[in-house]
Amino acid sequence: MSDEKPAKPQPAGEQTGNLYSRKRVVRKVAPEEKLPFTVHLEELRWRLVYCIITVGVTFTVLYALSEGLFQMVRAPLGTDLVFLAPAEAFFVYLKISLYAAVFISMPMILYQIWEFVAPGLLGAERRYTGYFVVFGTVFFVVGAAFCYFAVLPFGLQFLIGYGGEGLKPMISVSEYISFLFLMTIAFGLVFELPVVILFMVRMGLVTPDWLARQRPYFVVLAFIVGAILTPPDVFSQVVMAVPMLILYEGSIIAARLMFPAKKKESAGD
Repeated sequence: MSDEKPAKPQPAGEQTGNLYSRKRVVRKVAPEEKLPFTVHLEELRWRLVYCIITVGVTFTVLYALSEGLFQMVRAPLGTDLVFLAPAEAFFVYLKISLYAAVFISMPMILYQIWEFVAPGLLGAERRYTGYFVVFGTVFFVVGAAFCYFAVLPFGLQFLIGYGGEGLKPMISVSEYISFLFLMTIAFGLVFELPVVILFMVRMGLVTPDWLARQRPYFVVLAFIVGAILTPPDVFSQVVMAVPMLILYEGSIIAARLMFPAKKKESAGD
């Protein structure tokens, strides 16, 4: 007879605590491992906590540099701003530091997004974590820089000059900061389009030929997205929709060059 004693069952509360512990839910999950839906929610919560902590620490550091950041963000306007409430100027520096912290924390945010989605992917696609984070960050920065250096200087001149005679612009600093960061974040997200499309082609979800056939629908979608993500004026809608169309066409060309096998398979169907 064996001298081993049967293991004592753990209390239900202790089992639940082990199941939902941080080390249990935030880790590399094996492809064959099945976890309850509530565990995925707990993982999402922890990954959001990591993003918030990263943004919070970065915000604390950037607040000491908020004066310099303010001079950078007002450069595209080229004129003085006004504040309409006693505390508005104070909150503007907080807002600038927070928006800038989100920009700088983008690699961590993209990494947490990928790690949350990756367990549902095939083993081959899981190896693309580094590529997703690096290229996702690069394209986001390129989109934000394109907005800051190319779109905003001309767009602001157009919008301010549209007022005509008898209308003197007195732009609130709070409204201007919100407008500027809304535009730059929107352009940064739009420039993620090639990363998303190439990844979908790599997974076999779409093909370059299928994307080419959807071109008319994407033209309409681009202008709808431009109307949603930008202020309610035709100029902002157009300057966002046109780069989206260029990126879409560039993504189709890149997909055909990078994944020729996918194209041959689709042609044979």
